[in-house]
Amino acid sequence: MVELDRRQALITVAAAGAGLLAGGAPTLLRATRPRVAPKKTAKSAVRAAQHGPPRDPGYARGPLQALNKPVHNLRDLAPAAPPNAVALTVDDGPHPKWTPIMLDLLAEFHVSATFSLIGEQVAEFPKLVQRIVAAGHQVSDHTVTHPLDLPQLGTARIREEIGGAHDRIAQTTGVAPKFFRAPGGAWSHQVLDTATEHGMISIDWQVDPRDWARPGTTRITDVLLHAQAGDILLCHDGGGDRSETINALRTVIPALKQRGLTFVAL
Repeated sequence: MVELDRRQALITVAAAGAGLLAGGAPTLLRATRPRVAPKKTAKSAVRAAQHGPPRDPGYARGPLQALNKPVHNLRDLAPAAPPNAVALTVDDGPHPKWTPIMLDLLAEFHVSATFSLIGEQVAEFPKLVQRIVAAGHQVSDHTVTHPLDLPQLGTARIREEIGGAHDRIAQTTGVAPKFFRAPGGAWSHQVLDTATEHGMISIDWQVDPRDWARPGTTRITDVLLHAQAGDILLCHDGGGDRSETINALRTVIPALKQRGLTFVAL
């Protein structure tokens, strides 16, 4: 599978009054809807994106505005995760071979994860998607066709990619995804806005072993073992042979648990 490094995938997108998101420490817009006062915090912005604003007559009616950057760390979510938590995210599935193996592994170690699902594969393997949800894992929208140039596509196509996958997941499982991840980590304000229009929080990652490139089990293991409390970890169950990822997680999960870290779904 051909995929871009997250930094390489940040594609310049022209936007009125706003440029493409830059890398660095995650920050969030402090307001998700117009309000008379006071200003909102980063955590309250995420809470509003998840659940909508509180019933406050000071809120103006209108579409929810997106965060200005995707969430990189569990500390940016509300309600906050436990202080010793990490989140394992698993992208590009479902895959008929590797997703069942991944699910068996997670069940063996009693780990909850978040699966970022591609809409076309949701339609092709609905039973696997239903199994993911039945096992208690979180599901995330990962577009319909996984376009790495998502920010460069027109507004209508962006909405089709994001909204189409959202609807397929919801129709297949009865659960509407609460999170969205852009393929390759390629973000723009239009992408963020569209995700938020569907009630989803955009998520990125902090620990990326680039397992999709199959760098070897040892390399994947070493990178994942650097995880710290609050980190979002990126792995894959789709897009090709994922035996290295499975073998690495078999070592990484118990090792991180032994360090006192707890795995949580987003």
